[in-house]
Amino acid sequence: METFDPAELPELLKLYYRRLFPYAQYYRWLNYGGVTKNYFQHREFSFTLKDDIYIRYQSFNNQSDLEKEMQKMNPYKIDIGAVYSHRPNQHNTVKLGAFQAQEKELVFDIDMTDYDDVRRCCSSADICSKCWTLMTMAIRIIDRALKEDFGFKHRLWVYSGRRGVHCWVCDESVRKLSSAVRSGIVEYLSLVKGGQDVKKKVHLSEKIHPFVRKSINIIKKYFEDYALVDQDILENKESWDKILALVPETIHEKLQQNFQKHHNSLQRWEYLKKTISSQDNTKNDKCGPWLEWEIMLQYCFPRLDINVSKGINHLLKSPFSVHPKTGRISVPIDVQKVDQFDPFTVPTISSVCRELDTISTNEGKERNEAESDIKHRTRDYKKTSLAPYIKVFEQFLENLDKSRKGELLKKSDLQKDF
Repeated sequence: METFDPAELPELLKLYYRRLFPYAQYYRWLNYGGVTKNYFQHREFSFTLKDDIYIRYQSFNNQSDLEKEMQKMNPYKIDIGAVYSHRPNQHNTVKLGAFQAQEKELVFDIDMTDYDDVRRCCSSADICSKCWTLMTMAIRIIDRALKEDFGFKHRLWVYSGRRGVHCWVCDESVRKLSSAVRSGIVEYLSLVKGGQDVKKKVHLSEKIHPFVRKSINIIKKYFEDYALVDQDILENKESWDKILALVPETIHEKLQQNFQKHHNSLQRWEYLKKTISSQDNTKNDKCGPWLEWEIMLQYCFPRLDINVSKGINHLLKSPFSVHPKTGRISVPIDVQKVDQFDPFTVPTISSVCRELDTISTNEGKERNEAESDIKHRTRDYKKTSLAPYIKVFEQFLENLDKSRKGELLKKSDLQKDF
């Protein structure tokens, strides 16, 4: 595994921002075709510098302005905020109350630490291949709903660089949504509710909503390998007591006795399912098939940070930012290949800078510095392990462009008809 030394970060960031950061694609994204006047200029960026110095309300005139500033500041972390009524870097000159956040992508933040009560392999900031499946399921469930239930087309999924994933929904109509509508969308996508002291966090009724049904179908594909084998959620009394807390007391004793007779989580889960289905539901014992689903959802369903999604002025870590603790780059995730995505093979800033060094050495030093920066930057990242991730980003931008052209054509056709 790639070793990363945080002491080297300042030097590595200099090289990264000078030769590898995909400025052209980045600007192309946040400029959204230049359709809305000053859209990019009114966007807030924030930089976190060395020693946790935090600077908000940064804004830039154009791509070259952004490049210069990033290469001057070498931020440890970049966050993206809203598009405001005025240029954020002039917010102090605007009269009180006039400076307002107006638009932003709808964003989702899913963090592994929110699953600490149900994962047994790691806790807090740690992740491993056994619990990463939680993120795979989360992406599949949320992405399907955004696409099919809401009809959102432009969804960019990004690895956070450490222990989670972010989603940016970039459709034009979505960027204009009010905070109340955003809250409604997150509410629709949330099933696991209650803090640390609440044991049973999922409550289904007999009428199962299609969203729940479809989410369960996704979880079913992973449940056995993830929950029963990797997490071994019924391994011993301590672990199965947590599950008994989610089922009616009337069946506790029966399950306790029989769990001891079975040899592993797979067998115990089968026995649990059989016990639930054999109960007489007429006694209203809350023992329908949904009981099994409530357990599956509590252990596997995505846990969203609601505040990140509902606030228009909320900042979120930028794609292609570097995580200062792991050195990993926040790379876009190809949803088509989400099962193959492995956070441990994501390029680190030290690995891509080393690849760059090797290239430079091999190519010799015949070109002068001035031409090297401009001419060769576009090609530099293509020679590193960042290339496939930038390709995923470009595909996303391509689709945004197509959509925009389609809309413009529609508008001009309507005007002709008129």
